[in-house]
Amino acid sequence: MQWLDQIHWDAQGLVPVIAQESGSGDVLMFAWMNREALAKTAELGRAVYFSRSRGKLWFKGEESGHVQTVHQIRLDCDNDVVLLQVTQTGHDPSIACHTGRHSCFFQRLEGGRWLPVEPVVKDPEQIYRK
Repeated sequence: MQWLDQIHWDAQGLVPVIAQESGSGDVLMFAWMNREALAKTAELGRAVYFSRSRGKLWFKGEESGHVQTVHQIRLDCDNDVVLLQVTQTGHDPSIACHTGRHSCFFQRLEGGRWLPVEPVVKDPEQIYRK
């Protein structure tokens, strides 16, 4: 797959990935992919990331049920950041963050402090049953 060779992978063989909701334009999350994850994402039309903490592929929604259907895969001008345009499924309103929020970018800097400005849509204890 020659298109994978055009990506500037970091020293660990990873590339940063931003997931953006196709309908709203909301930035949902940031994650990493290796070659296998990006190839699987393109093949399946479903977001597959690389979990650095677990050292393995992470099929978004495999535990939570909050799957990302991929509509477009884009590459930035330096070929070192991937943008996925996705539909986040599994809950309405959609949940992309492990904290039970719509977006991982739920904190805003105000008065020298980070304040949560987006609500928890669903308690993570109900999402991730152990």
